[in-house]
Amino acid sequence: MQAVETLINKFENKEATIAVMGLGYVGLPLAVLFAEKKMNVIGFELSENKVGLINAGISDIMDIPSERLKQVTANERLVATTDASELYEADAIIICVPTPLTASYEPDISYITHAVEIIRQHMSPNTLIVLESTTYPGTSRELLLAPIAANNYTLGEDFYICYSPERVDPGNKNYQTENTPKVVGGIDEASTKAGLALYETVIQQVVPVASTEVAEMSKLLENTFRSINIAFINEMAMLCDKMGIDIWETIEASSTKPFGFMRFNPGPGIGGHCIPLDPIYLSWKAKEANFFSRFIELAQETNSQMPEYIVHKAATALNTVKKSLNGSNILLIGMAYKENIDDLRESPSIPIFESLQAQGAIVSFCDPLATDFRSKDGATHHTIPLDYAQMAHYDLVITLTCHDLFEKDKMVEHSRLILDTKNAFDHIDSRKIVRFGDTTFQIGNKTAHVSI
Repeated sequence: MQAVETLINKFENKEATIAVMGLGYVGLPLAVLFAEKKMNVIGFELSENKVGLINAGISDIMDIPSERLKQVTANERLVATTDASELYEADAIIICVPTPLTASYEPDISYITHAVEIIRQHMSPNTLIVLESTTYPGTSRELLLAPIAANNYTLGEDFYICYSPERVDPGNKNYQTENTPKVVGGIDEASTKAGLALYETVIQQVVPVASTEVAEMSKLLENTFRSINIAFINEMAMLCDKMGIDIWETIEASSTKPFGFMRFNPGPGIGGHCIPLDPIYLSWKAKEANFFSRFIELAQETNSQMPEYIVHKAATALNTVKKSLNGSNILLIGMAYKENIDDLRESPSIPIFESLQAQGAIVSFCDPLATDFRSKDGATHHTIPLDYAQMAHYDLVITLTCHDLFEKDKMVEHSRLILDTKNAFDHIDSRKIVRFGDTTFQIGNKTAHVSI
């Protein structure tokens, strides 16, 4: 245990060098936090362009303002590099690489295996390796342990392996990296001790678990729980449409119960890296054990239907004013997957945009945060300027992600017709607004009966 105690002392005395592989939504905030806590940090990235920006103190992550990044790059506490040989200086290497899905909706762990191969070639003895990327239970043991042990290193003496799931919620003002509890599970006892010592230098609450598998499973459980409950409330929204019941008032009424109820809100679909993808990782791994999770599959199916459901509702709303979807000018408000961020990963707004176009609508979008995106056909689309007066030129405005910067009163004033998918206009009484659960709305002196 002498080697691990030496490593732990370096962490506790802040004499260690920390390497973070992947400087995206997870890696960059973590690297900055370690640097702010007076650790020397190596940020490893494959992109030379990104390395140059980071070393110049320019951040492309909204949660890390450039001013904050400059404070740790100016004094070289954080140095980004594409040179893998610098990993030899690291006492801990934290893997924060993407884990997307393949075209056939299976886990793509190629980024992890590439990172491990780089580590295997360039790590020094007595190094802690932590995987933070979302993945299936067993990944740390299967993909990290064997390749590194092949270097004639002994687990618990020459190297240590932990899994600590990232819990990044972009745009969250209350919970960020430092004050979000951190789960840590090691391959063995020495690994867990080293992992706890590392994260306790920067995280307010660190939660040890018995194994890497428990830590890996905890991440998937958290987000599968959310996926299933969002699917349930989306289904209830569709049911309330059919029954002519206001889903939003129903949710408010249920939320008054002080126990046994947790609020989830319906919307146009799910987005971000975690909720759309994590349950599929779990479902895929479960099939290896000849176990088929019907809840996960049903939730994925329900949530994936929501963009098309919104398109159907857009057509219904336009029909009430004697317009067809084909040929109508439609403006989408907000393309990011949630409010007040610029993150477009898995955003349901994109398939809504594409589906509306495919059905003949003339579609524009306004999002001052997420200003451009590329559709499946390879075309790049850019936001229109935020000009409320111009909203009068559109047959329908659909609010998908209503950032705080949007002035809702002005939107209502200038728009002809609004389809509100998030209850963003709950405080405004207007004949122009169509919401989930409405049975009637008025255009001028005419009352139109719809189920939205």
